[in-house]
Amino acid sequence: MGENITKLILIRHGETVANRNNIFRGRQDFPLNEVGIKQAQALAEHLYQRAKQIGKISAIYSSPLSRALDTAKPVAEKFGIEVIVDERFTNISLGEWEGVPHSEIAKKFPEKYHLWRTEPEKLVIPGGEKLADVQRRSVEGVMRIIERYPGETVAIVTHRAVLKPLIAGLIDLPAPYFWKIHIDNAAYSVVWHNPGRGFMIYQSNVNHYLPDFVIEM
Repeated sequence: MGENITKLILIRHGETVANRNNIFRGRQDFPLNEVGIKQAQALAEHLYQRAKQIGKISAIYSSPLSRALDTAKPVAEKFGIEVIVDERFTNISLGEWEGVPHSEIAKKFPEKYHLWRTEPEKLVIPGGEKLADVQRRSVEGVMRIIERYPGETVAIVTHRAVLKPLIAGLIDLPAPYFWKIHIDNAAYSVVWHNPGRGFMIYQSNVNHYLPDFVIEM
């Protein structure tokens, strides 16, 4: 491993009431709930203890939404660094679906909801953003990080609907990919970048340190 490996710790934000109640979130700024706050603290302690194995975090980037920022802050404090807010890692815009329970969307828009549950890569929501656009901006954000921190360890705190297209984009996983990747609240994946080989998934959905979490399917 003498090569200049950059390690990315890709973190999903902690739990919110919308996760617990199966509500579409998008850019609506749901804060962490009590469980999510505890998850963020457990994540920070775990990453600090693992620094010898996956590297001391040099920088931490975050979506501007509070649920991501408040997950990133305990990690930043542990490593004595500042959180860098990057709009490229904000959540997907879900337009008129934001803040609405899944059950209600399923009744009002059965065909579109079926597409969400099967091939969301093809879904267009009025006023929303396509997953292809999320993938484009988030991959661009990661490439900038690779250029800026070669050979270092960098954390990114973002959202499920960003992490899935991002990971697929980094390893060239073709659509439909969304439901082939699972990431729990406050869990993380580790991706390595080798200048000669590109990106490789080292670990996926690490969550054993979490005190409690809901599995969203």
